[in-house]
Amino acid sequence: MQTKISVKSVSVVGFLVAMEIILARFSIHTWNLKIGFSFVPVVVAAIFYGPVAGGLTGAIGDVVSAILFPVGAYFPGFTLTAFLTGAVFGWFFRNKVTVLNTALSVLVVQGIISQVMNTYWISFLYGSPYGPLFVTRLYQTAAMSAVQIAAILLMDRKLLPVLKRYTM
Repeated sequence: MQTKISVKSVSVVGFLVAMEIILARFSIHTWNLKIGFSFVPVVVAAIFYGPVAGGLTGAIGDVVSAILFPVGAYFPGFTLTAFLTGAVFGWFFRNKVTVLNTALSVLVVQGIISQVMNTYWISFLYGSPYGPLFVTRLYQTAAMSAVQIAAILLMDRKLLPVLKRYTM
């Protein structure tokens, strides 16, 4: 993890924000579900530059995506959860990516941030009862948990060593 801010790190985070926006555009979106790989650049920013960079990558990507490719009305609660997602990954991966901290980080991100917080935001925005919405979103949470754990562990073994040569 890098602590000083350099032109190179700002450029890399900017590139990762752009990647997050592109990957979010090609996610599966409905009014109550989102399945995709837009978490990948957020995780990379969190691993390389820490919780703040991970959080900012998620938050800035959310705001710009909402402006360029709106799925519904912009709501700052989703920007908060996007920031918290990157910050949680950055906090868990501050020392090293392991199977345990990958599973724990995904549990926090999917179980608390996505399942509890995002379900609340959706319920608030659309007036849908929280309980039934919570139950229907459990399938997305379970699916995305498995996808995120597998993708993060695969990235750590194959992608991140290559990226480190060019970004650090």
